[in-house]
Amino acid sequence: MPRYGDYGETSVKVLITGGAGFIGSTIASALLDEGITPVILDNLTAGRKEFTVGRIFYQGDISDGALLDRIFAEHRDIEAVVHCAGLIVVPESVREPLRYYRENVAKSIDMIGHLLRNDCRRILFSSTAALYRASADLTVDEQSPTQPLSPYARTKAFIEDILADSAAAGHLRAISLRYFNPIGADPLMRSGLQAKNPSHALGRMIKAYEAGEPFPVTGVDWPTRDGSAIRDYLHIWDLAQAHVAALLCFEEVVATSPSGYVVINLGGGTGTTVFELLADFSAVTGERMPYVAAPRRPGDVLGAYTRTERSAQLLGWVPRLTIEDGIRHALEWRRRAAADSPGRIVHPGSVAAHQLPVAPKDVAAPVSLPGSSRLSG
Repeated sequence: MPRYGDYGETSVKVLITGGAGFIGSTIASALLDEGITPVILDNLTAGRKEFTVGRIFYQGDISDGALLDRIFAEHRDIEAVVHCAGLIVVPESVREPLRYYRENVAKSIDMIGHLLRNDCRRILFSSTAALYRASADLTVDEQSPTQPLSPYARTKAFIEDILADSAAAGHLRAISLRYFNPIGADPLMRSGLQAKNPSHALGRMIKAYEAGEPFPVTGVDWPTRDGSAIRDYLHIWDLAQAHVAALLCFEEVVATSPSGYVVINLGGGTGTTVFELLADFSAVTGERMPYVAAPRRPGDVLGAYTRTERSAQLLGWVPRLTIEDGIRHALEWRRRAAADSPGRIVHPGSVAAHQLPVAPKDVAAPVSLPGSSRLSG
C-alpha cells in the first residue's frame, strides 16, 4: 500500500469534522502518528475541547459557510475531509427525529456545498452498519440489502445517497466507511469514550460495573444462539488505522468504482452476543459481572457482523486488536479519568492533569495525497 510520502515532500492536512469526539479524536491521533496534520472542526455539542489540545482546532458548525471558507483560506493544503460530525444515539433519534435530520442530513448538505466551493472533493464519511437488514446467518457485506430501522440510521443512509449522487455527477469522490461497533480507547490514552451516559453495550457495562449494579441486557428473545443481540466489535484504534489506510490509497479505492463512490465495511468479522461480551468483560476484570434481563430499547436491532474481504482487498487493512484489548483499554481510560477528576469523567490528559505521550515530530516525513490536484496544479 503506498504511503503519502511516496508522492512528494509537500505537507498535507486533513479536515476532521467532529474531531473532538471519541472517534474523530482517535482518528486525529492516528493521522498525527502517520505524519499527517489534522485540522479539527467541532461544535463541542458532544466533543471535548481537551481532545483538541495541541492540535489545530476551530469551534463551530459544519454548516457555517464563512467558517469553512476561513478554514480553507488558512489551510490551503487540506486535501480531504473525514466527516465524523453528527448525532449518534439511536433511542434519542427515535424521540427527536427532526433534530437528527436537521443536524445530520441538512447540515451535511450545507457542508458539502461549502467543501465544493473551496475545491475540496475528497470525502471519507463515517457511516454505520446499522443500515443493514438482518440476514439469516447474521453476516453481511457491502452488497447486502439495507433496511435502516431508526432515524439515526436513516440519516446515515440519506448522506450516503447524497454522496453517491454527487460523485456520480462528477462533483466529488467519496468513500463511506460503515462502522460496526467501536470499543476501547487510544492505547496511548490520548482519548477515549467521553459520554457521561454511554448508549452502547460496553460503555453501559462499565458504568454498571463501577456502580456495583447488574448490567441490563436489553432484549433476551432475539434469534441468536443465546437470545441476546449480536454485534461486531472493533477496537477504536483499529478503526482509526482503517481511516489512515483509506486516505493513503484514496484515489486507488475510488478508481475501482465508475462513479467515484465506494462503500467499505469496517468490523472485526466476528459476531459476539451481549452475553458473550459479558463473559469477556468478566474474564478481563476477574469478577463475574451480574446481569438482569430488560426489554428492548426503542430502535434496538438484532445486529450482524461483516464479511471482511473488501476492507482487506481495497485498504490492505485487517484488525489487530481483540475484544479483550478493547475492554482493557476502555477500563484503563475510565480509571485514569476517575483518578484525575473524582465524580466526573474528563479527559485524563488535560493540562491540569498530566502531559499525554505524543508522536515525535520526526516520526514521518512530510506527506502528500497521491493524485492531489494541489500538487498537480
